[in-house]
Amino acid sequence: MADARTTGTAGARGGSTRPDPGAAPAGAVGREGLRERKKRRTRQHISDTATGLFLERGFDAVTIAEIAEAAEVSVNTVYNYFPTKEDLFLDRAPELVDRLAGWVRGRLPGESAARAVLRQLRSEVEAVSPRVGLAEGYDRFLVVVEDAAGLRARLQEVDQETLTSLERTLRAETGAARGDRLPGLMAGQIDWLHRTVMAVIRSGLVEGATPEAVSREALDALDEMEELLGERVLNYAVRAPE
Repeated sequence: MADARTTGTAGARGGSTRPDPGAAPAGAVGREGLRERKKRRTRQHISDTATGLFLERGFDAVTIAEIAEAAEVSVNTVYNYFPTKEDLFLDRAPELVDRLAGWVRGRLPGESAARAVLRQLRSEVEAVSPRVGLAEGYDRFLVVVEDAAGLRARLQEVDQETLTSLERTLRAETGAARGDRLPGLMAGQIDWLHRTVMAVIRSGLVEGATPEAVSREALDALDEMEELLGERVLNYAVRAPE
């Protein structure tokens, strides 16, 4: 998925249309057994097949039955892996929901929550990483999303889930009291960074710019946004030095 949200964000997926096609989580391959590996590959095969059909014909024009037939599995098997049709196209949604919270949890000693997210975003954008949608062909994925109301609605849900996950993490990391509004306010500021960068990337790719050119534009946007953030945001939830 793109981010997709998104980012995030989509074989016919061909590796370049959507970030990280078919990849298991880092370090997971060595731990999973044969059964888990087979299930992961089956899931990815179904998702890749579905995405290829969506890119070719549009999201709304493709049925679950057609996806099952093309993937050579039963309709029930499709639903076992993907409860909704939207999940077939946005199969990386759970990863995207945890992205900001994960970056905050992994911040360095002496680093604040906002600075950790800024650092991670810069790293991905500078690397022209498919994980933030900087890939040739990703504009096709974005067009499919734009043309499907169901996908747009699901992406709005993903955005809200991402914000909620981030707020929950900030609350836990700072030991904030139940009624403390500050974690929610800070989550909104940090989420704004991510959403804005992803919007710059989406806009640039849809307009036909190369991933490299969009990367430079997104980096400029990050610099401008960091200058707009106050010290209270930039110094919130600093991890204690070791």
